[in-house]
Amino acid sequence: MTLSPLDRRYGTAVRGVWTSVLGRVGRSWSGLGSWREADVRRFQRQALPVILAGERQIANLTASYLEQLYRDVDTRGPRVRLDLDAVTGKALRGVDPVDVYERPFKQLWTALSEDTSFDDALDQGTHRLETLIKTDLQLARTHTVREVAADMPRFKYTVRELQGEYDCALCIVASTQRYLKKDLAPIHPGCDCLVKTVTADYDPGQVIDEQKLEQIHDAVAAALGDFDRGGRAFDYRKILVANQHGEIGPVLGFAGQRFTGPDDIRIPT
Repeated sequence: MTLSPLDRRYGTAVRGVWTSVLGRVGRSWSGLGSWREADVRRFQRQALPVILAGERQIANLTASYLEQLYRDVDTRGPRVRLDLDAVTGKALRGVDPVDVYERPFKQLWTALSEDTSFDDALDQGTHRLETLIKTDLQLARTHTVREVAADMPRFKYTVRELQGEYDCALCIVASTQRYLKKDLAPIHPGCDCLVKTVTADYDPGQVIDEQKLEQIHDAVAAALGDFDRGGRAFDYRKILVANQHGEIGPVLGFAGQRFTGPDDIRIPT
């Protein structure tokens, strides 16, 4: 599927929001000077309004984008009405952002408690912060797609369109699949794929781009050596899964991966 001028304008606008939010929050984080418990609330007062504003911008951009897409299939389609509170902030994870954005500090503190150097611990906290922001911004997009597309009966499915300069293997494989519009599109932390809606008279099946899937097989073969093509030793339709994350919904992963749960916590004896 080729990106249209509308897709490109939308993608550029969303990337602009990502860049602005990451830059402003990153400067607040790095400018703290110390990352003690007393600094948490100061950081959150600066960062949380910026993050929420970014989520709302992406939700509005996405709703407008979908409305314009829908005009191509139904010129009498209704104007989009979107409750921003339902697709931003606490609604994204079911967890208060105040608790979410304390996690970078906890990441840093935990690393220090394990005798990690301060610079490495700070890097870990910074990476955690960036991942949280990127994930929340993408969740604002996927939640908006689900909410808005629900009132657009001509749209049947969603597909993933690659738009990043560097696309991860999970996204490349997932871009060959179709998803039901009533479901949240599976993401991974930091995912920036474009979620596109599709009109179809029939269900094309899970795999919508066999050629791209074959190219992925060929690339794996070139990198890792020959394998049994007849046996489909690397059949991504079987190993690519969407694990259900308690906070952020379906998350792309490979079969066999799982999230850490209570049973993984070691209790001292």
